[in-house]
Parts: sequence; C-alpha cells; structure tokens
Amino acid sequence: MKKLLVALALGTALLSEAKIEETLSIIKPDAVKEQHIGDIISIFEKNNLQVVAMRMTKLSKKEVEEFYSALKEKPFFPDLVSYMTSGPVVLQVLKGEDAIARNRQIMGATDPKKAAAGTIRALYGKSIDSNAVHGSDSEENARKEIKFFFSESQIYSEQS
Repeated sequence: MKKLLVALALGTALLSEAKIEETLSIIKPDAVKEQHIGDIISIFEKNNLQVVAMRMTKLSKKEVEEFYSALKEKPFFPDLVSYMTSGPVVLQVLKGEDAIARNRQIMGATDPKKAAAGTIRALYGKSIDSNAVHGSDSEENARKEIKFFFSESQIYSEQS
C-alpha cells in the first residue's frame, strides 16, 4: 500500500519497484540565514528521505563556478555565483526510495510563486533566484554532485 501511495504521489507507474537512490540537496544561503535548516530537514525526514551526509560550509567563488559550470553562459550566472557565495549553505546527501524524484517534488517549482502549497520553495523561497534549496535533477547529476562535495567515507551507509 505504501508503494502505491508513493507511486501515486510521484505520478509514477507501479510497474517497476521503487529503487533506493541518493541525491544531493543544498539548503541555500537565504534559507540558512532565515534559520530554516531544521524545518527543511524535517520536511525531508517526514517524506522518508534519510540524511546520510551533511555539512555546513561557505562555498568559494571557484567552487560555485565549477559546480554550476553548465549554466556559465546564462545571463543570470554572475548573480547565481554572487548569491551562492553570499553566506553559508548546508550540503546534504539524501537517501530513500526514488529520492531524486521525491526530493524534486518536495522542493517544488523553481519559482516559489509557482510552487505547490506545502513545498519547500513555496514555504521558504523568496524568488526564482532565492529559492531556498537545490536538488539533483537526474541519477547522473546526483552522482556527480554528491561526488563534488562528499567523499565516499563521508556518506553513512549500513556497511559503515
């Protein structure tokens, strides 16, 4: 029954078993400054996403430029770099069934004004630029993004 509810909530078919995935989540400077870290983590946990790695840091300009390099040609790139280096962020690895899709659903639309009620961005985002959180958008990007910020030994696993 639980898998059916998850499938319905995520809009996915039940034809295949849900798989356990890891995804990167970043609580961005605006949400950290506004002291929403605990609230956001609570939302993840209430939606069966387990925090298996976490650290707070202030990203350097070089780190942000490298992490968001796919966006470097976009006109908003300089503002993104400035914003992401404006204060500390909380980096997390979340783990759970269909973690990537679930996290994206929990985050809500990039523009908080268009995000569904109850999503993180609807609750804590201020604008399309200051939207509280980042989450991986695919399995491939999740692997790359996690590896960018965490070594394997920093991620909790049952075998640790």
